[in-house]
Amino acid sequence: MPSPNGLPDLPLPSGITENYIDCTPSCGLNFHILKAGQPGKPLILFCHGFPELAFSWRKILPSVAATGYFCVAMDQRGYGRTTGWENRPFHEVDLNEYTMTNLVRDLICLVYRLGYTEVKCIVGHDFGAVSSAMTALMRPDIFKSTIQMSHPHHQPPQPVFGDEVPKKKVDIQAELAKLDPPRKHYKWYNCTATAAGDWDNPPQGLEEYLRGYFHLKSAEWDKNAPHPLKEWSAEELAVMPEYYIMKKDDTFPESVAKTMRGEDASKTERWLFPEALQVYCNEWSRTGFQSALNWYRAQTESSEQAAKDMFMFAGKRIEVPCAFVSGKQDWGNYQQPGAFEAYEDERCVRPGCFRGARLIEGAGHWVQQEQPEEVVEEVLGFLGSL
Repeated sequence: MPSPNGLPDLPLPSGITENYIDCTPSCGLNFHILKAGQPGKPLILFCHGFPELAFSWRKILPSVAATGYFCVAMDQRGYGRTTGWENRPFHEVDLNEYTMTNLVRDLICLVYRLGYTEVKCIVGHDFGAVSSAMTALMRPDIFKSTIQMSHPHHQPPQPVFGDEVPKKKVDIQAELAKLDPPRKHYKWYNCTATAAGDWDNPPQGLEEYLRGYFHLKSAEWDKNAPHPLKEWSAEELAVMPEYYIMKKDDTFPESVAKTMRGEDASKTERWLFPEALQVYCNEWSRTGFQSALNWYRAQTESSEQAAKDMFMFAGKRIEVPCAFVSGKQDWGNYQQPGAFEAYEDERCVRPGCFRGARLIEGAGHWVQQEQPEEVVEEVLGFLGSL
């Protein structure tokens, strides 16, 4: 179907086509999707993270579809060629659009409009991993299994139980600011009024900025040596690279530029060709980053709105088959202390549902782009176990 926006076709591998799925009567969105395989076959959904798009699944969809599935990746709310979300300035945004219940509703509406009432598996990467975990937690009758990539699931926030004394929340930004040198957390930075402007107008230019960001979070940056963190404290978090725990006075483009000094950014062209990077540059130049950054604003621990939204699912756990797949060189596995291990906690996942974790050698955060053959093998292995 031609783009309703008159945009040029994306450079897609053989076996993938673009389409638009109109869900405006239900959730307000006209979804831009990439699809592979035959409608009517068991449905597999693929959810992207930040700062990516449905395009990030281009190396995965045809191989999974070839084994008998209908594979669909969507640009999520606030991203890419999906329309219907309001591209408002920072102070005018209605963050209710970005709470997890609303984001899950978006996906349910898409599933129904595709002509399905059941999803064989929902696979999510980065922020898309949060989407994939929450859909399975909230609507296991629709989403029958789930895989998270690069962002492990952890238990939703809980209201105070009985006479329990509420745990004092750590003001992580205040604690990080006390360090020498002072630091700040990238998630909270992405929630600030100035972050979108920084992302939209990096001094090094958008192409060099995004190339540097993809490089630093990949296995191509040899300083990535992630390991579990003992606790949620400034001292523990400060061991992570500056693309997670920034210098207090830096913008994100400044953090990337400083860390990229002396680095050979062309190494990432092995898995992110220049024409593929240009797709990201073109899309972000057109839409800007504010609506995508609204996911951070609605989901960070500092958001009371997000916590109240999730209290409806207090005590709820994933009760469908699930797995975790990530790059071995990805700090995202450990950025939330204890989350990686929580799959084995019966408060988070029903015993017997977790089918294991696989950390793929030679991959960092962008595992489905860095090592697509390994990811396909893991996805098909999981589907075969169901």
